[in-house]
Amino acid sequence: MHNIVQDSVKDYYGRQLQHTGDLKTSTCCDISAMPAWLKPVFEHIHPEVLSRYYGCGLVCPPLLEGCRVLDLGCGSGRDVYALAQLVGPTGEVIGIDMTDEQLAVAVKHKAFHVQSIGYDNVRFLHGYIERLDELDLEPGSFDVIVSNCVVNLSPDKDAVLRGVQYLLKDGGEFYFSDVYADRRVPAAVRDDSVLYGECLGGALYWNDFLRLAHRHGFLDPRLVTDRPLQITDPALAPRVGDVRFFSANYRLFKLGDLETACEDYGQAVIYRGTIPYCAERFVLDKHHAIDTGRVFPVCGNTWRMLHDSRFASHFDFIGNFERHFGLFDGCGSKLPFDMNTSLSGSGGTCC
Repeated sequence: MHNIVQDSVKDYYGRQLQHTGDLKTSTCCDISAMPAWLKPVFEHIHPEVLSRYYGCGLVCPPLLEGCRVLDLGCGSGRDVYALAQLVGPTGEVIGIDMTDEQLAVAVKHKAFHVQSIGYDNVRFLHGYIERLDELDLEPGSFDVIVSNCVVNLSPDKDAVLRGVQYLLKDGGEFYFSDVYADRRVPAAVRDDSVLYGECLGGALYWNDFLRLAHRHGFLDPRLVTDRPLQITDPALAPRVGDVRFFSANYRLFKLGDLETACEDYGQAVIYRGTIPYCAERFVLDKHHAIDTGRVFPVCGNTWRMLHDSRFASHFDFIGNFERHFGLFDGCGSKLPFDMNTSLSGSGGTCC
């Protein structure tokens, strides 16, 4: 069954889709929605690479300079070449994809990008995101792993999350965009090859995604941005029934001491305003936009995400874990996504 799904996805992205305009939903988004500071990055990317982009946002967390980054399902390499400029000459970006046609585009234009940015810090590997442990990649060696609307296409999402946990450093993060549903997707939608290729058929019910993340040690997934998806092809809309779909960015930190709920230890942080392009405010996630210089109360998990990661030197930390005050106010379990059609969230992490 897994091979049938993978072959169908390869055919859809390798042969049926030739450019972004062939997509039948609003999964992809416009470069005009990106923060101004990111747009110059795309001036250095070859037009053919840009035209073969099928993701649902730019997976670009802040503070990447010098980082080692892995892109799961890199396709024609758009995000790899964008991230290569953000990690700089001391960092490295590796892209993995199973579709030969897409990888051929990425590799063909590598020399163009080396000349355009002035250094060579990217590699492309043919492989499957369900078999990351079979690739020649050192365990615990990546600061950040990204993925752009690809996990939903995988027939074995457990294996993907297991591999991500295997390759991330302690304190590293999996920062990715994907598609989620407000309920479990019925078989008729899952088995529709076009809906699957359009990132709808394989979408997880959001609460099942949280359970999947917990199962693999990511105990507090953080929603960064989200938006409802529109099906632009009128022939497809009736085929999804009442299921509502959302494009969302999540970040999962590999931290051993996280708890499954936001617990209150009376802690706070003060952001120093020193992260590039985030001088006035740092956005950790949809519910944590931390103004520079302000004492910002946080739960124990948020404290650890900032204290035990690459963000630590940019914050002052108040408190410890000696006294517990119960559940942090506002910790809930309802549908996390916004229903309006405008882009939600901030901080330059989408488009």
